[in-house]
Amino acid sequence: MQQDYKSGRQSSWLLLNLVHGSSTVTISFTRALINMDTGFSQLHPSERVLLGPGPSDVSARVLGALASPTIGHLDPEYLRIMDETRQMLRKVFQTNNEMTMAISGTGSAGMEACVCNIIEPGDSMIVCVNGVFGGRMKDVAQRYGANVHSIEVDWGRGIRPEQVAEALKSLPACKAVGIVHAETSTGEHQPLEEIANIVHEHGALLVVDAVTSLGGIDLPVDQLGIDACYSGTQKCLSCPPGLAPVTFSERALEAIDHRKSKVTSWYLDVTMLRNYWGSDRVYHHTAPVNMTYALRESLKMILEEGLQARIERHTRHHQMLRAGLEAMGLSYIPEHSLTTLNAVSVPDGVDDAAVRKRLLHDFGIEIGAGLGPFKGKAWRIGLMGSSSTVRNVTLVLSALETIMRDMGYALTPGAALAAASDAFKELETAAGA
Repeated sequence: MQQDYKSGRQSSWLLLNLVHGSSTVTISFTRALINMDTGFSQLHPSERVLLGPGPSDVSARVLGALASPTIGHLDPEYLRIMDETRQMLRKVFQTNNEMTMAISGTGSAGMEACVCNIIEPGDSMIVCVNGVFGGRMKDVAQRYGANVHSIEVDWGRGIRPEQVAEALKSLPACKAVGIVHAETSTGEHQPLEEIANIVHEHGALLVVDAVTSLGGIDLPVDQLGIDACYSGTQKCLSCPPGLAPVTFSERALEAIDHRKSKVTSWYLDVTMLRNYWGSDRVYHHTAPVNMTYALRESLKMILEEGLQARIERHTRHHQMLRAGLEAMGLSYIPEHSLTTLNAVSVPDGVDDAAVRKRLLHDFGIEIGAGLGPFKGKAWRIGLMGSSSTVRNVTLVLSALETIMRDMGYALTPGAALAAASDAFKELETAAGA
């Protein structure tokens, strides 16, 4: 290859040595000069500290797995990797469900997979709505032909067990109840124990959105009797977005097997997907091979840390951050706060967008804005997976204090870090005791 520095073009030639008797004849084939300038710059994404509602920071180990050589989706080696991924997913879901796998798509594909396999046109479904993603589950169920009865409460509030019991009494033929365990739009952590018991007493299936809780908040699927549960790779699992872990109970599979009509979605049809993820290995679609590598590595890291230790880490850093934010005069929105996503009210007189812009451009920190009725009124600060560290808690508190002081917001300098430090010491002492 030869560079023409004046024109910025490159030329190349191919030399063929042809042997004829005792002579060697060299023939040169010269390619025309090719302009290599495409008009596009090299790809250099900025490095960010990801403290928003997702994605979370991805470790070098997971990125390294993602960059491993691609092999075929029916290669015996890849099938073994799929099996190992399923085994680890069961441990993180805390389930023995055979039908546990990763849907090719983001968490929303997991939602559709759970709903479209369980619901047939005309089925009754109760959906609990207290934020964006409860509303999205309602929309999905309606699109697949369900007669949806929604239980709606103010954003940031929890669904009460008696509301579910009352709704089930009014819908004796209800096939499924859908609820969000971790409502990303509001930071609400939904208690499930009583609701799960009520749902099963009425013979309905329980569908749970665990997109912002799996791998960061305790979610014992088998103990709670959850029948269909879905998540996403980009939150507490700290893997790039692109796969949706799901798990189906035997009760759910029995309902799917006794459908009167085909699953409406071909791509998300579990009756076919389980033949690919199961022992038959029947081709269904070309799986995202390298994303499976990444998910496997992220799950391995979770198991190395220990699931309970990881859950405790998220709790500890949430409590540190909360102490610091409240010392700054910020108030939490949800009734029951997630440890993985902190939703706080933007103080009066503070420009929400201006603060987030400075966080991003001056400090390289991404946090989330409010959605729906909370637009311009809330900040959503994620501490998920690899992003949940003491360093990040300290960093975001320091940055927020600096920015808000510059904007004239009245606060006591250093109070946030002092409160977070005190909380950390108390937690360490309690853990040692």
